[in-house]
Amino acid sequence: MSRSISVTVVDYGIGNLYSVRRALESCGAEVSLTSDPAVIADSKRLVLPGVGAFADGMSGLRERSLIDPIRQFAASGKPLLGICLGMQMLASVSEEFGTHQGLGIIPGRVVALPSTTTSGERHKIPNIGWRGLEPAAGANWAHTPLSGTAPGGAVYLVHSYHCLPDDPGHVLAQCEYGGHQITCAISSGRVLGCQFHPEKSAAVGLGVLARFLA
Repeated sequence: MSRSISVTVVDYGIGNLYSVRRALESCGAEVSLTSDPAVIADSKRLVLPGVGAFADGMSGLRERSLIDPIRQFAASGKPLLGICLGMQMLASVSEEFGTHQGLGIIPGRVVALPSTTTSGERHKIPNIGWRGLEPAAGANWAHTPLSGTAPGGAVYLVHSYHCLPDDPGHVLAQCEYGGHQITCAISSGRVLGCQFHPEKSAAVGLGVLARFLA
């Protein structure tokens, strides 16, 4: 993969920026970290990473005047990848510690993971660990960064909330947790959100990043 492939990673004060950067560089990208709205607007590909609470993430974007530039980037049709909290912020609203407005790029709500299994037993929250990635009902991974991913390929997650898009057709991938189907990836046009951490998901995750860059 050519070093001419450039990607911008949004720095808004929250997130595992350097592990994301290293993973993208290992896929052959030239990576820029920025909190400059003008740089975001001129970018060819954009990654919105993140860990932590939804309200803190949106506050970080707001304080740096990044909300409108990210929305405009998504509307431009250029590739945008949200990772973990970055995926959740693509939604309209989150119910984490109150009600908080998101970017509204892929309309939907961020809700708490079920506290019990489908058989009624309590299970561990947050969901931490490796889970098999499966296509959502009716989803087609062709022509998306998941196109080369084999169903059942393991990815790494750390989360207590997940996204429920208003349009079920925007759910690209799910995983099973306690008998529930949990949203693992959402997409709309050239916008992709991954609840899992591709930068921590070994060969499967690096494959997703490589295809995003391509």
